[in-house]
Amino acid sequence: MTQREKEILSILKSEPTISQQDLADRLKITRSSVAVHITNLLKKGYILGKGYILQEEPYIVVIGGANIDIQGTPKKKLTYKDSNIGEVRISLGGVGRNIAENCARLNIMTRLISVIGDDLYGQQMLKHAQTINLHMQDCLILPQTPTSTYLSILDESRDLAVSINHMDSIDLLTVEDLKAKRSLIEHAQLCVLDTNLSESVLHYLLTSFPNTIFFVDPVSGSKAQKIKPYLQAIHTLKPNLIEAKVLSSFDKDSASLEDLAKSLKSQRTFISLGSQGVYVIDGKKQVHFHSPPIDVINATGAGDAFMAGLVYAYLKGLDIEETTWIAMAASRLALSHTDTINPNLNEQLLLKTMEEIKHV
Repeated sequence: MTQREKEILSILKSEPTISQQDLADRLKITRSSVAVHITNLLKKGYILGKGYILQEEPYIVVIGGANIDIQGTPKKKLTYKDSNIGEVRISLGGVGRNIAENCARLNIMTRLISVIGDDLYGQQMLKHAQTINLHMQDCLILPQTPTSTYLSILDESRDLAVSINHMDSIDLLTVEDLKAKRSLIEHAQLCVLDTNLSESVLHYLLTSFPNTIFFVDPVSGSKAQKIKPYLQAIHTLKPNLIEAKVLSSFDKDSASLEDLAKSLKSQRTFISLGSQGVYVIDGKKQVHFHSPPIDVINATGAGDAFMAGLVYAYLKGLDIEETTWIAMAASRLALSHTDTINPNLNEQLLLKTMEEIKHV
């Protein structure tokens, strides 16, 4: 590293968002010279893409959907094909964004790559991200493109009855966009994906980064199909039972949980079974973890919190049993709050909840 490169790195450590022109003015060199030095530092791996994230600062990358959640809950038994009296809530959502927020609340340096519109909802997301230390500077912000929307209707038990997702904007995230962020992805501790991403993007990510650890949320049965050819490239897979059946090699529903889990070729698989707990296989052991009963307040964000728990446990080096309890505790905290993401979530509360459910 040259002396000038050392000077630039020193400034970036304290001011990672400084502009190239400000760097040039401070060092009394031309902006074009700064650009050359930045390019060299990128090539050498000392800084990692937009935002000048330095190599010694560990972080994860989440790539997936970001949208607005509109959620309706009936006050009485849900009646189909009729108008139900109830409540409607609007909040920030998206599988990728929700996972990223949960991770940020667990004190994990998190970089989100997604697509949002240059509209009121998109600006609201960016402002909210600043309050929780979630980094969204790598997102595409597109003019004249509405921020994606997810509409869900819960039943009288506050479980999901039906949903409609309008996620067209995430299709505008292209392979070329991600090629420009290759260094950022390669240097991440791990990368979380959701299957709202296009088939071409998922193909690129899961075939072009052999040394990257991928955690994948299949999102839904229909979208899970996109990752079926790439299961062996996935480190941690988190399907529910429907998604697991879609991804399995079995044609019928008669397969046992054990056989179903074995047929999924990721390194670790956590099959969510709702109130029946989680079935886990990691190549060494298979365990069915049973979840203590809970009065569900909102089931929408439980899977996203579970994935964040898996990320947290992996970064802490926990074994498969502790990992599962951590993830179940994160999910439980989401289930117990009216918001999709429990605003009280933090490391201390997560660990306290884990200890409580382990001894129920």
